[in-house]
Amino acid sequence: MHKTFAEVKSALASGSSIEDIVRGYLNVIQQNNDLNAFLEVFETTAITQAKAIDEKIASKTAGRLAGMVIGIKDNLCYKNHKVTAASKILEGFESLYTATAVERLINEDAVIIGRLNCDEFAMGSSNENSAYGPVKNNLNKSLVPGGSSGGSAVAVSAGLCTAALGSDTGGSIRQPASFTGTYGLKPTYGRISRYGLIAYASSFDQIGPFTNSLSDSALLLEVMAGPDEYDSTATSRPIEKYSEFSSVKQLKIAVLKESLTADGVDEEIKNTIKNQITLLKTAGHQVDEVSFPYLEYMVPTYYVLTTAESSSNLSRFDGVHFGYRHPEAKGVEDTYKKSRSVGFGPEVQRRIMAGTFVLSHGFYDAYYTKGQKVRRVLRNKTDEILSQYAAIILPTTPSTAFALDSFKDPIQMYLQDIFTVHANLTGNPALSLPLGRHSNGLPFGIQLVGNHFAEKELFDIANVLVNNTLSS
Repeated sequence: MHKTFAEVKSALASGSSIEDIVRGYLNVIQQNNDLNAFLEVFETTAITQAKAIDEKIASKTAGRLAGMVIGIKDNLCYKNHKVTAASKILEGFESLYTATAVERLINEDAVIIGRLNCDEFAMGSSNENSAYGPVKNNLNKSLVPGGSSGGSAVAVSAGLCTAALGSDTGGSIRQPASFTGTYGLKPTYGRISRYGLIAYASSFDQIGPFTNSLSDSALLLEVMAGPDEYDSTATSRPIEKYSEFSSVKQLKIAVLKESLTADGVDEEIKNTIKNQITLLKTAGHQVDEVSFPYLEYMVPTYYVLTTAESSSNLSRFDGVHFGYRHPEAKGVEDTYKKSRSVGFGPEVQRRIMAGTFVLSHGFYDAYYTKGQKVRRVLRNKTDEILSQYAAIILPTTPSTAFALDSFKDPIQMYLQDIFTVHANLTGNPALSLPLGRHSNGLPFGIQLVGNHFAEKELFDIANVLVNNTLSS
């Protein structure tokens, strides 16, 4: 099947119609049903869209994404289609409007083919927390695809769609991209509107694409980025031509010393980062080791702040305002208790309870306020490094994809996010590039973190790494 937009355009140039292409993807999805990547395939509306775009192509009025077939994570709203955040509490809920990011893709004639499985309310690092069963890694079905956007990653890696949208709160795009050998982008906080994204932690969440090529990631960002009257946090900064890569002369790149000495990081991943550094230096670029002494504070700070925000955001799903209501509930308190106990899965319940504790009287200053202060320290140190360097290079994940049901301890699972939560805590853009290949045969990502709203520079640097790897 067509794995990149370039392949789609080549097929169109050879006489295929968009309807042919969509039907081809539908067949591949059916053949790979056991991966559990899709929660619902929008067959009827996708074919209707395809026919309409074929007519636009004939009249030469088609948009920039004509023929790109996109899956969307099941926490993005699409009018008159179901959205559940992979949770029983929203089972059967149908959206009344379309997320801004999705609407902008549709306006450029992309076809939306279905909604993709994920960890419930985007809470997880393995896609085992979905109320509708785990997603299986298409490269090895006994392994996790990563989370929380595992369905999106697998759909792109397996060629079930040209590209997919995910959301990234602490690595939920970049970690599954690393585990499936795809490109995963978390833009700067505010670069893409969050309107229509079911919130987990509002000051962390960001929408981004999964693709099989760097140019497709850049193009999708170009289309989705920009201000939005429905999201006051969406930036009005100009959108650059991200997909037109510029040649770069001498780069200054920082590598976090602690990321190469941290316990629990696979030696082959460390060595691949070192090899990338050698390739960059050989090509005439400057790469310096810098100290970032706060690595051990990242995950605890992230979970203190995100659970607090999730406790607040998910309070609306109470059996009264939204979602599932327990049929045997009597009275308000009973409705709340029974509806939320049955509607939410164990990981979501765990995070809501942790967040409620963090925000409770007597603990607010000790945890939440202190967490915000640490977040500021992390931001200041990151800004200091990036004032002297164009980007930071580090691993995306400490290992390759791990086995399904291999982590019983939630804390050990949370530590899988050690290298990805950084960019969410500080709001920086980050990109996972599928440049690593382990001796076990599995891919892993190399991560670039850039300056705020400097996605153009980030893509240009990524293009250097991709070309260096291909030519080495």
